[in-house]
Amino acid sequence: MKEGYDLIVKGGLVVLPGETAILDIGIREGRIAALGEDLPAASAVRIVDALGKWVLPGMVDAHVHLNEPGMGHWEGFATGTAALAAGGCTTCIDMPLNGLPPTVNAAALSMKADRAAGVANIDYAFWGGLVPDNAGDLQPLHEAGVAAFKAFLSDPGGEAENRFREVDDVTLLSGMRTLASFGGLLGLHAESDAITARLAAIAAAEGRTDAAGFIASRPVVAELEAVSRALLFARETDCRLHFVHVSSPEAVELIGLAKREGIDVTAETCPHYLTLTDQDMARIGPAAKCAPPMRDGASRERLWAQVAGGMIDMIASDHSPSPEAWKSLEGRTFMDAWGGIAGAQSSLELMLGEGAVKRGIPLPVIARLLADGPARRFGLDGRKGRIAIGLDADFAIVDPEASYTLRREDLYQRHRHSPYIGRTFSCRVVGTYLRGELVYSLNEGIVRAGGGEPLIPKKRG
Repeated sequence: MKEGYDLIVKGGLVVLPGETAILDIGIREGRIAALGEDLPAASAVRIVDALGKWVLPGMVDAHVHLNEPGMGHWEGFATGTAALAAGGCTTCIDMPLNGLPPTVNAAALSMKADRAAGVANIDYAFWGGLVPDNAGDLQPLHEAGVAAFKAFLSDPGGEAENRFREVDDVTLLSGMRTLASFGGLLGLHAESDAITARLAAIAAAEGRTDAAGFIASRPVVAELEAVSRALLFARETDCRLHFVHVSSPEAVELIGLAKREGIDVTAETCPHYLTLTDQDMARIGPAAKCAPPMRDGASRERLWAQVAGGMIDMIASDHSPSPEAWKSLEGRTFMDAWGGIAGAQSSLELMLGEGAVKRGIPLPVIARLLADGPARRFGLDGRKGRIAIGLDADFAIVDPEASYTLRREDLYQRHRHSPYIGRTFSCRVVGTYLRGELVYSLNEGIVRAGGGEPLIPKKRG
């Protein structure tokens, strides 16, 4: 076995599972080989001084929309993963919709994989889709290596004829039975289409097409109805279930009850629900539009209490970008503007500033939500999610004193709009390492382009 280390990261406050410690990290052949105090510098090819910095496991962002093939002009693997790397993310799982064709069969998955190869700046895996009429494609997608399957209970929008479609109850129930047969994991956008579509039509007829009208058309009860229905189907089918971008503390409570009953279910929320409110959505405009919408300030604080109390399993960006024109109110109403938050680059810094610094949530809790939780749920925990001996040397180095105000020109995504532009952050990612190699530095930007590799998650069943 090779002796010595390719790299030693010295003297940082290392965020480990359940604790923090000032340690050195010894890295050999892309993996973490040692954790200890004062590892001998002479034994390393390279040294990185992390004194005064936080060293966290690289974020595992389980919910991003990179839109290739077919929609790379909205966001692609090169630009999207550059933004993720600049935000301290080292692994992402790409959603099946918004690409043309969507990833609802093995042929479409192969097309998506071809677009990512040699271009992605971080490691990656893929979601497949559950849509009407693709029951026969679910197991082939599973065997081809998708991490999970995404379905919508409300209309996901989009104009293309072959766009991703929502499921009806029969498709959902039968799809969950099929997924349960081979241990597949289903991720759900849980809003009742019967409620949201009707309320949106009423609001439009009454001329309430502003932010307030949009928010009123997607009330908490629409999320609760969909969550309850999906949990009922999970009880019936024994399908593993994951709720994406949960926006309300009431929905988290429903999911918690189901967990205590023994249902295999997890909940994800997003930085925008933890940092913005319905008032911010109206103030900022369509750059802050998403579905479900942001809730009021009291709900946001209840979500933070649930984060601190271990009721939420992970945090993901739901990076859902578009050209800036689609976010403009010129010639369209708020109701018509594209709904999606372009936030890939800001997740880790937001959660450290708002969670650890402002609210005193321990750094290991933040790391679990951003890295270990998603890695475990999506079968990547043999390599990703923690700073531990034997795992990939994926980590973000953060300067806790580097306060800055986000500008458009700081963003690496294809279209430089974000609800966080103009926001002051209390800390900053200064370096991101993937398998022991520097991918991004604050001073140089992306320094190792296209080095991301595909990941095949561990399968259950």
